[in-house]
Amino acid sequence: MGVVTCVALAAPAAQGESLPEALTKAYQTNPQLNAERARQRATDENVPQALSGYRPQIVAGLSAGLQAVRNLLPDNTIQSATLRPWTVGVTVTQTLFDGFKTANSVRVAELQVQSGREALRNVGQGVLLDAVTVYTNVLANQSLVEAQRANVAFLQETLDITRKRLNAGDVTPTDTAQAEARLNRGRADLNAAEVNLAVSQATYSQVIGNAPTQLRPAETVDRLLPRSREDAPGLAFRQHPTVMAASFDVDVASTSIRVAESSLMPRIELQGSVSRNRQTDATLGSFGTDQASVAGQLTQPIYDGGLAASRTRQAKEIAAQSRLVLDLFRNQARTAAVGAWVANEGAKVAVAASESEVRAATVALDGVRREAAGGQRTTVDVLNSQQDLVLAKARLIGAQRDRVIASYTLLSAIGRLDVKTLGLNTPDYLPEVHYHQVRDAWHGLRTPSGQ
Repeated sequence: MGVVTCVALAAPAAQGESLPEALTKAYQTNPQLNAERARQRATDENVPQALSGYRPQIVAGLSAGLQAVRNLLPDNTIQSATLRPWTVGVTVTQTLFDGFKTANSVRVAELQVQSGREALRNVGQGVLLDAVTVYTNVLANQSLVEAQRANVAFLQETLDITRKRLNAGDVTPTDTAQAEARLNRGRADLNAAEVNLAVSQATYSQVIGNAPTQLRPAETVDRLLPRSREDAPGLAFRQHPTVMAASFDVDVASTSIRVAESSLMPRIELQGSVSRNRQTDATLGSFGTDQASVAGQLTQPIYDGGLAASRTRQAKEIAAQSRLVLDLFRNQARTAAVGAWVANEGAKVAVAASESEVRAATVALDGVRREAAGGQRTTVDVLNSQQDLVLAKARLIGAQRDRVIASYTLLSAIGRLDVKTLGLNTPDYLPEVHYHQVRDAWHGLRTPSGQ
């Protein structure tokens, strides 16, 4: 099918905010998405933290204080003094071998970054789908309000005509009462539609970032969807961000086993230090000491109470769990893709059926009104026919809304609901930019944004 709108029953505004424009605003300003981006930037910092294991550790120390000394000499005399010693030193430690812990920790951190990017992509899909939903809900509720207003106007006109016919003796007071009852019901339905519209407008502001104004008809994205039902689950299996993230999580868990095992392996460090110590009383035989040293150290864990062994077993169980979670997400992605495909196809049928229903109900109402004017139909027949038309219009509006949402839902189910695929007029957020800015940073407290 071609363009499907949620305002087919109301005259659309000539100018206003389109669905792509609303999606662009949501992509740029949505708090949930921006919070997820900040989380991903924090995850990027795991890599330089892991890389720090390759770099030297430099520690400077300074101590100073007061020291009271009381010496007993051989002639039983006492010598006392108050010293003000101070010591300054620098120690440099370089790890030469740590059982491959640093190398595997870096690999874990890099995989966590990859998994985090997929999680960010999944949140982005959810925000864009939420934006589509709130946009089409506002359009649908606007159309429902217009339909209910037209219904109230029709019922008011019907009541006026019935009262005139009552005065002329053509109908009974029962007909007037029935017309009044339907009018009051129509007013209640209009009020309910206006309430739903106000709620959907508030939700729109929450997701998009501004109040809706003159929304344009929403289009489907059929051109971006898979060609057949068989293609959808395969695309979801390979491209959906939850599946991709779970795949990286399996690699994270597998590599974490080697990180845990590194605690059982030897560790070699090279340490160099320089220090200067000064006393304030030369009578002690030494006024000060200057030292410099370079030493290598080899340590081999023998027994740590079973801590490293337990952590290794734990890591293996977590790896097994992550593989099962990956299988679960793959099955869920397949099911969701098939369900989205079926729902999208069903939405097409529902729109076509609703359009036919509205056309038939319109023709039926016109015929009943003419027959009622000729005395062949009662007022109740006219009211029932009008109610059938209003319900048909409501079903059409809902079907048109569901049609747009279903197409975007299918695009999300196969993992392609993103800025690039939709061609939105906004730069794509590239998480790798921040990653490369901080990956090899040796120092600095400010973030790349200057905070």
